[in-house]
Amino acid sequence: MPIGTTWRGGRTGKTRASTDPYRGDTLAELDQAGEDDLTEAYDTATAAQRDWASAPPLVRADVMRRAADVMTDRKDEITGWLVRETGGTLAKAELEWNLVRSVMWEAASMPHHVEGRIMPSDIPSKESRVYREPVGVVAVISPWNFPMQLSNRSVAPALAVGNAVVLKPAGDTPVTGGLLLARIFEEAGLPPGLLSVVVGSGSDIGDAIVEHPAPRVVSFTGSTPVGKGIAQKAGLKKLALELGGNGPLIVLADADLDLAVSAAVFGSFFHQGQICMIANRIIVEASVHDEFLQRFVDRVKALTVGDPSDPATQLGPVINASQLEGIQDKLKRAQDEGAQVLAGGEPFGPTGLCLPPHVLSAGNDVATAREEVFGPVITVIRADNEEDALRIANDTEYGLSSAVFSRDVGRAARFARRIQAGMTHINDSPVNDDANTAFGGVKGSGIGRFGGQWAIDEFTTDHWISVQHEPREYAI
Repeated sequence: MPIGTTWRGGRTGKTRASTDPYRGDTLAELDQAGEDDLTEAYDTATAAQRDWASAPPLVRADVMRRAADVMTDRKDEITGWLVRETGGTLAKAELEWNLVRSVMWEAASMPHHVEGRIMPSDIPSKESRVYREPVGVVAVISPWNFPMQLSNRSVAPALAVGNAVVLKPAGDTPVTGGLLLARIFEEAGLPPGLLSVVVGSGSDIGDAIVEHPAPRVVSFTGSTPVGKGIAQKAGLKKLALELGGNGPLIVLADADLDLAVSAAVFGSFFHQGQICMIANRIIVEASVHDEFLQRFVDRVKALTVGDPSDPATQLGPVINASQLEGIQDKLKRAQDEGAQVLAGGEPFGPTGLCLPPHVLSAGNDVATAREEVFGPVITVIRADNEEDALRIANDTEYGLSSAVFSRDVGRAARFARRIQAGMTHINDSPVNDDANTAFGGVKGSGIGRFGGQWAIDEFTTDHWISVQHEPREYAI
């Protein structure tokens, strides 16, 4: 892994293998990093960042453009790794590759969009200037579900506006979440020391990467409980946290059911439902509930589950045995609480991690509806009317992504504005595949925004400098 200015193994004496969740093959075995490795990464980043911040914007922009070119040249290699290490289908790998490359292109514009301003002053002959400057060092902690994209959406903008980055990818996806990305930026000409990747266990470096004094911003994507822990440990650092979700997809009575069913299948089961923005609940007005449910179940039962490297496969394996156990536990509890299973099946495949898509009919109080499942499970809920649908949608601790379907866009927009979420999509899936979007949530789904101008704001800070042009008198 790149630690400081060299590629080497970590020094804890511990190793961990990255495995293919479908076949069980070992893809890589890494010597894990510890606190000494982390300190070296932070010290090197702090020193390297000064020259990088003073480099002309064009220099930083060129690195981002060349990184996007490397993505294009190495597409097959990159998508192959994404399929093997994450268990995602070829379609998911293609989407992630495109998102990563798009973020790099967008980041190439950012060095020229860091703007200062002149502020008025009530003191004669005084000028107040506000300079927008990089924060310095950024810590990025990324998850395993969209590892390359959810690392890069912070790494690329942070580097582009003049920061150095220390990245901790998830243990299940160290290559796609960190090492491959570091190689790409290295090939693109990023100076050594500006991007370190520390692959290590949470018990060894999880607290230290947040508590260390070097980073001024901590960017984290992951579960709400871990995000709350980071907020408690980070001290006086700026936080960008995208946490858990319990996305509602609402189908109003006047919706185009063909469109709603198609979007709901994609929005519930893409990448085996292992996406924070995925639909966790489908809420349908009573007058169209039965028709929607029948069409939806028929479509779900026709989905192909299996080898993610097969172009015909629509759902691959879940990431690991622990994740599968958690999903099955929620399914059992939901059934004990009265949920009816309308589609499902038992796990299968070489590693036993391919779980067929499950559709449950229930209320909002069963485990699969009130908790984030993060797997191929969806709960369909009947709502009495529009107001009841809104009540159910907002009856959750989360507020990340959501969707509403109606032929009346004005009605849908009025409804959308009352949903407690950071993102709402009208007549579209809650899984937003637009790289040009500001992602983020409210309530238990986090703070901060990722993407576009919001990314520039997250990774820079104002420095107010006043200039007194003529002598003035001071009264004590």
